[in-house]
Amino acid sequence: MAFTGSTAVGRKIAAAAAETLKPATVELGGKSANLIFADADLDSAAHAAVSGFVFNTGQFCMGGTRLLVQRPVYDEMLARVAGAAGGVPVGDPLAPHTVVGPMAGQRHLDKVKSYVQLGVTEEGATLVAGGHRVESLDGYFFAPTVLADVRQDARVVQEEIFGPVLTVQAFDTEEEAVALANGTAFGLAAGLQTSDLGRAHRVAGALKAGMVWVNTWGMLDVTLPFGGYKQSGYGREYGPEGLHEYTQTKSVYIPMS
Repeated sequence: MAFTGSTAVGRKIAAAAAETLKPATVELGGKSANLIFADADLDSAAHAAVSGFVFNTGQFCMGGTRLLVQRPVYDEMLARVAGAAGGVPVGDPLAPHTVVGPMAGQRHLDKVKSYVQLGVTEEGATLVAGGHRVESLDGYFFAPTVLADVRQDARVVQEEIFGPVLTVQAFDTEEEAVALANGTAFGLAAGLQTSDLGRAHRVAGALKAGMVWVNTWGMLDVTLPFGGYKQSGYGREYGPEGLHEYTQTKSVYIPMS
């Protein structure tokens, strides 16, 4: 069995498969962190940050929905990201210029909106971009949203929203950044933006995620395995590892004398 979907349903699939010991792979949710260090190319980092959370209207498992920014460049990066998010074209998904289309339906739109309201009214987040339905459009459109000053234990940080909502947090040290990035139940993907190759290797190794991007976001290659750690599931797609998931081996013995 192979399942791609939410962590809640993935648990049920895994439990059902266990009843008859069927092998299963489950590719589940994510709450992926994108770490921006002070030595990063800020133009490139801002592009990676925004594209990483608005792609497919945020309705994809490996979205970079948590932005962690080193304190010396925090204010500048927040302003860049908020400004860029506010300028993302929202509209008809068939129009060539559109970047953000509609949510899957009314119920999902309401869910995303309720998370944003929770973050602002109950969890102390500061709304710096978006946060509302796009009323000028006929459909389930939600503006790309940026929430700053969020706590690590906030639900908007810990739970998968599955929409165009980005939380932004500051960090001081490399160790703090890794701890914040690893501090959720998920581990599908992560990214870091830096000009220090040594740091890139150190941090990539320390991040508890199945895929790590350096100075980009969202690249995929069918020759490399795709899958996550922790509550983001188990098993792999793509690459030799993906083939192994669907392979059952057999040993045959024949006496030669």
